Amino acid sequence: MSDTHEIHDVVLIGGGIMSATLGALLTRLRPDWSVVLYERLDELAGESSQAWNNAGTGHSGLCELNYMPDPADSSRAEEIARQFHLSRQFWASLVTEGRLPDPTRFVRAAPHLDVVFGERDIAYLRARFETLRKLPAFAAMRYSRDPETIARWAPLIMAGRDRREPVAATRYEAGTDIDFGALTRALADLMTDAGARIRTGHEVIALRRGPDGIWSVRVMDRNTKRHTVVRARFVFVGAGGYALKLLQRARLPEVRGYAVFPFGARFLRTDDPELVRRHDAKVYGRAALGAPPMSVPHLDRRFVNGRESLLFGPYATFSTRLLTRGRLVDLFTTLRPHNVAVLLTAGLRNLGLVRYLIGQLLSTRRARFAELQRFCPDADPADWYPIQAGQRAQLVKPDAHRIGVLTFGTELVTGADGTIAGLLGASPGASTAPAIMVELLARCFPGHAAEWESTLHALMPGLASPGDADRRTVEDMLSWTGARLRLA
Repeated sequence: MSDTHEIHDVVLIGGGIMSATLGALLTRLRPDWSVVLYERLDELAGESSQAWNNAGTGHSGLCELNYMPDPADSSRAEEIARQFHLSRQFWASLVTEGRLPDPTRFVRAAPHLDVVFGERDIAYLRARFETLRKLPAFAAMRYSRDPETIARWAPLIMAGRDRREPVAATRYEAGTDIDFGALTRALADLMTDAGARIRTGHEVIALRRGPDGIWSVRVMDRNTKRHTVVRARFVFVGAGGYALKLLQRARLPEVRGYAVFPFGARFLRTDDPELVRRHDAKVYGRAALGAPPMSVPHLDRRFVNGRESLLFGPYATFSTRLLTRGRLVDLFTTLRPHNVAVLLTAGLRNLGLVRYLIGQLLSTRRARFAELQRFCPDADPADWYPIQAGQRAQLVKPDAHRIGVLTFGTELVTGADGTIAGLLGASPGASTAPAIMVELLARCFPGHAAEWESTLHALMPGLASPGDADRRTVEDMLSWTGARLRLA
């Protein structure tokens, strides 16, 4: 039977980590449901989930200083740590069941470090460490101001550095580097093995909910330009930068006033085996005084397609495209009378961000390399080359006074009747996808909560009882998931 006449139980829009995670969960919870995924590109994970379009950090609150602007407030870091522990449990459970192949294809162990310079940032890092060390999820974190210790932890960062320069670092051993592209494709294989259909090269261009509550989804084959209308009882919009405009086209009142602010990133990369050998970690610094959270510098060990590299950045870029392979008119297609003022006021309230972006766009190659040399004094320009990373559509929301607020995070939006949901925003989304999808299931399918509870708890034991109740529980769960994901 053709798609035109079928009513699917679920239509997933976008072939990235979010749709793949939800699809994998649904094939486990309801293998009898018909699920179809549409991706506009001819490949899965070609946008934000593509390995080189993100830094691959398994975001878990360990080293991301922007999650704790106030070193005494650990709530955001704790939340992300709990969510990432659920991700580890979900992947480990699928590996145990034989539903995910060799986990070393998508996840590797990589200690997470912070390294800061100068007394202001050292005082901040020390205060942050004192807050986190009291929490079970972070109790194994170590702190040092000793240059020799830090040189053992991060040799490239200390090589050639004046030992009189004030420096401090924290280190957590059980961090990870993740190839979200490889993980997406593995989860998609799991879906198709269970009977789901995946249509690449197909772009969803319209959504309409009929009087019977069934969604009509207009899809265009990008190769033949042929249009097809399929019907679905539930729709998930996991289309990255295109999510807002699709939710707008679906006339979802929950996104009224929402806008997006696009920005991209460029990194410096090296594949030199000697340099890679000397840096087996992900090292984050602190954004310069007055710079936005997205500017946090980091030097990352990456493992992609069997090859190891180092990545440093980010350097901000700007385009009106909402996807790396989007269109220049993308941003303008999201503008509505009710969100133009929201977007403009957000810009006025974030002039520091605007100045930062302009400075980044005008910076020379020499200036950009100087930022790397601040991290790695001995860095040689001949060893590094620039790469363009992904495009992000940062969410702008209206507050109570209709003034735009630029948000740094991921937001799940669901329709009032639970038949449609979408994901807006950026980091730490990919790392916390299983937790986000569990929230989606609770909101959109409340009638199945009792039926699905035991399966979800088996896949992610942390849902049943706090995974960070005490240090022993944290260590046991890290050991269990680490063994199955071959991180030990």
